[in-house]
Amino acid sequence: MTTEVLHTTAGDMPLEVVQLEVGGRTWTIGHTGAVISHEQEREFLLGESTSGRPYGIALWPAAIALAHEVASRDLAGKRTLELGAGTGLPGIVAAARGARVVQTDRQKLVLHVCKQNAERNAVTTIEHRIADWTAWEDAERYDLIIGSDILYAAGLHAPLRRIFEDNLAPNGVVLLADPFREPSVRLLEAMEASGWRVTMDKWTVGVTPPPRPVGVFALTRG
Repeated sequence: MTTEVLHTTAGDMPLEVVQLEVGGRTWTIGHTGAVISHEQEREFLLGESTSGRPYGIALWPAAIALAHEVASRDLAGKRTLELGAGTGLPGIVAAARGARVVQTDRQKLVLHVCKQNAERNAVTTIEHRIADWTAWEDAERYDLIIGSDILYAAGLHAPLRRIFEDNLAPNGVVLLADPFREPSVRLLEAMEASGWRVTMDKWTVGVTPPPRPVGVFALTRG
């Protein structure tokens, strides 16, 4: 692991640069901290307000699980939207497998790190866009909509559901990775009750016992 300094308008920020094996390839990813276990998550979130490390560009277990799921799929030519891109790992893997990826986040700093990480891995085809779920303007249709750990806030469920409804192409798939947070499970249950078909693959992330369980949920219109 190496350390780089990210220069921002709010001051310099250290980035850890790590290598991960996903889909038979080594990926190099810069992030503000690895948040794998429950204990690491508690420590990170408690210290985030004083350290100034944005949680959006931490390396979360859901992003690692989603990257593995994406690497297992045939994505050649698939128009793909990543919501809340964070470090960009899942979208970078998707683009390297031939998907036409648009990565979105509401923070310029996050998208800057996404672009850096794509460049680290010689992935040059990704389009990056600033976007706010509560003021969504994208009218495009996507074969695949992906997101890792984006369902944690119940107040954002309504705009996210509108995006899923309006931006998913016919026969498309929404692929969401989540460490079984209670608000996330409630939303998935509500979507299933309203006619969406929901299936799940379960991944475990981390090598220090106990590993973190993550569900990767595939949502299709019923």
